Amino acid sequence: MKRRAAVADPALVIAVARSWIGTPYHDQASLRGVGCDCLGLARGVWREVVGDEPFPIPPYSRDWGETGPREVLAEGARQMMPEITPTEAGPGTLILFRMGRSTAPTRAIAKHVGILTTHDRFIHAYERLGVVEQNLTTAWARKIAFAFLFPRD
Repeated sequence: MKRRAAVADPALVIAVARSWIGTPYHDQASLRGVGCDCLGLARGVWREVVGDEPFPIPPYSRDWGETGPREVLAEGARQMMPEITPTEAGPGTLILFRMGRSTAPTRAIAKHVGILTTHDRFIHAYERLGVVEQNLTTAWARKIAFAFLFPRD
């Protein structure tokens, strides 16, 4: 039987994520109140909930998720977070979204990150909006590809 790693208190994850609301959108940044992108939000929450980031994030282009077959975000998350199925995801869970069109001939890789605050709301950093909490609509929910739990420090 596989033993699940100790996970962070979902209420703490949500409180920290909510403290980022209003942070402007800025590619590759990860500073609360100054700027972040979706990955930067997850990195900032990690630092406040878990501690130092386990490895540096290399620079990435704005179109990084449009190229290549590898699930880069999911592979990185698996190195440091317990993975659960998207159907198991609850408040405090890091969720990864596939942002490609469903009519595309090939499946898009997961390239957007958010944190569930309830079963039907999430926080994410979105271009032009910054960090916001919004409803997890059916359209958003359909795009969830992976789910991970923040470990306890």
